[in-house]
Amino acid sequence: MILLYKELIKQYKSDYEIKQLIKEGKIFKIERGIYSDNNNVNYLEVLTKKYPNAIFTLDSAFYYHNLTDVIPEKECLALKRNSTKISDDRVKVVYYQDNLFEIGKSTLKINGVDIQIYDKERMLIELIRNRKTLGFDYYKEIIGNYREIKDSLNTKKIAEYISKFAIENYLYDVIMKEVF
Repeated sequence: MILLYKELIKQYKSDYEIKQLIKEGKIFKIERGIYSDNNNVNYLEVLTKKYPNAIFTLDSAFYYHNLTDVIPEKECLALKRNSTKISDDRVKVVYYQDNLFEIGKSTLKINGVDIQIYDKERMLIELIRNRKTLGFDYYKEIIGNYREIKDSLNTKKIAEYISKFAIENYLYDVIMKEVF
């Protein structure tokens, strides 16, 4: 189990006691402020513990939803626009307006870890919104995979999500043309 330092200090009351447990091998320091009772931890578990308000998006979400086989160089995490900046070499942060942040938020189990991630319907919208910044072949691979799963997508959700975006008509036109 992964614990933050502030959780450990509540449990053990002193920094000295925590250092003793680390020396004895009962607790392991994974990185600054992150501890575990196990030395071998999944980095996704560390990220979800360290950034509890973040939602996996873009390259990470496309990969975890099996829409691409391209492993992201960095985990793409979404945060609200006014959130504290993240300085972490493993992470690329995308900031969203507060009114768009929660749309399509779901949970997915990856390698035994529950992560917050945008669902496939929201990711289809993000794919269209970011199509000019994604590589052409990468975009075509993902849109092709969406075509293959179009019957399993919830079209009511897609329509509901689209209605929240300022470029509603554009999103609808592109999705109808390229996926359905």
